[in-house]
Amino acid sequence: MRCLDVLVADDHPIFVEGLQAVLSRPGGGKFAYNIQGIARTGLQISDMMRQIRPDLLLLDLNLPDTDSLKMLPSVKKGSAQTRVLVMTMFDDPRLVKAAFKAGADGYMLKSGSQAELLQAIEQVIEGHTFLGKGVALDLLHNMSHNGNNGLPDKQFAGKYGLTRREIEIMRHIGQALSNKEIAGQLYISDQTVSVHRKNIMRKLRVNSTASLIKIAFEHHLV
Repeated sequence: MRCLDVLVADDHPIFVEGLQAVLSRPGGGKFAYNIQGIARTGLQISDMMRQIRPDLLLLDLNLPDTDSLKMLPSVKKGSAQTRVLVMTMFDDPRLVKAAFKAGADGYMLKSGSQAELLQAIEQVIEGHTFLGKGVALDLLHNMSHNGNNGLPDKQFAGKYGLTRREIEIMRHIGQALSNKEIAGQLYISDQTVSVHRKNIMRKLRVNSTASLIKIAFEHHLV
């Protein structure tokens, strides 16, 4: 039986302990599991990835002081053999799309079962893409044609002091576009988009692209 080296990136101790218990049980599918480390911040992920080069990274999208989506491309570039399974409570289709675009190999909700987790691991390790129960990418098509392309919620903009340009940037972030892609559509520089993104995060008091996409979706900006 192949033993997989695993890095868990999550800042919720109870959830991590549950993962450790599940993966340490006998009869856990095709693989045995060796949890090499627990990362609770983006910096820890970077450090541990360099040391461990794991077969599997189990990644939460909402770590403190970390934009997990922005980290994903560098994680994959630095360790091409590492398969990444996102485990999160976010089921928004645009966020799912953003995660796969950033380099995730699988995406499942934390509400999933032990059997689903083991199936997800087997699928991504064998080179397949895994999409968990309750995650519907096909909703993206329906959402883009639901006629919800009117003016943004002025109350939302006023509440957080967002400018017209920041709302415009938020719309593009909600479509899972990178700074470079947004810059190309708005005919501004990458650096300008980056400044706007940081200002929006500061005003909304969030620290990740995942949170921005979720907020954009919830407030019908996309």
